[in-house]
Amino acid sequence: MRRTYTASIVSVMAAGHKDSFVTAAADFIHVELGGIPGDRHYGIMVPADVRQNWYPKGTMIANRRQISIVSAEECEEIAVRMGLPEVRAEWLGANILVSGLEGLTSLPRGSRLLFPDGTGLICEGENEPCTGPGAVIGEQYGRPELSGMFVKAAYKRRGIVCSVEREGTINRGDSCEILIPR
Repeated sequence: MRRTYTASIVSVMAAGHKDSFVTAAADFIHVELGGIPGDRHYGIMVPADVRQNWYPKGTMIANRRQISIVSAEECEEIAVRMGLPEVRAEWLGANILVSGLEGLTSLPRGSRLLFPDGTGLICEGENEPCTGPGAVIGEQYGRPELSGMFVKAAYKRRGIVCSVEREGTINRGDSCEILIPR
C-alpha cells in the first residue's frame, strides 16, 4: 500500500534569467516536459557535469533537475543552524516552497507530486547543498563566511529536485498530494 501526504504550496518561483539560479516569486508557474520555460534548469536534455561523473563531461543526458522544491520547515531549520533570522527559498534557487510536510528532503526517488489541475512531478532525489546558495545568503547578510557554513547546515535539509511527468500549472496556494512508492 502506498503512503499519501498533502502539503500546501506557499510560493512558486522562477529564475528571471539563465545567468542566475536565484528565483523570484510569481502567482503561478507553467511547467512543460522540459521544466519551467525560461528557468535556468529548463530542458529535457542537459550536458553531464560533476554530478554525473560516470559520463564524460558534456555528454547529453536526461534532465532530472528541472524543478527544485524546498519546505518552509527545512528552510527554518537551516536558518537556525546558521544563526540567521531567515533563509529564503528564492536564495536557494527553489521553484516551489511547500509547507506541512515533515522531511521533504528525505522523500524517496519515484515519489509523485500531484497538483489540482493534474500537473505531475517525479522526485529525482535530494538536492545536495553546494556553496552557490551559501554565497547568495552571505551576500544578503553581508557575511561571506556564510557560504561555507551553508553546506553543513543544509545537509539533508536542502529539498528535492524533480522532473516533469505531466504538464500543467502550479499556483501559489494550491495543495499538493505526495504519493510515496511502496
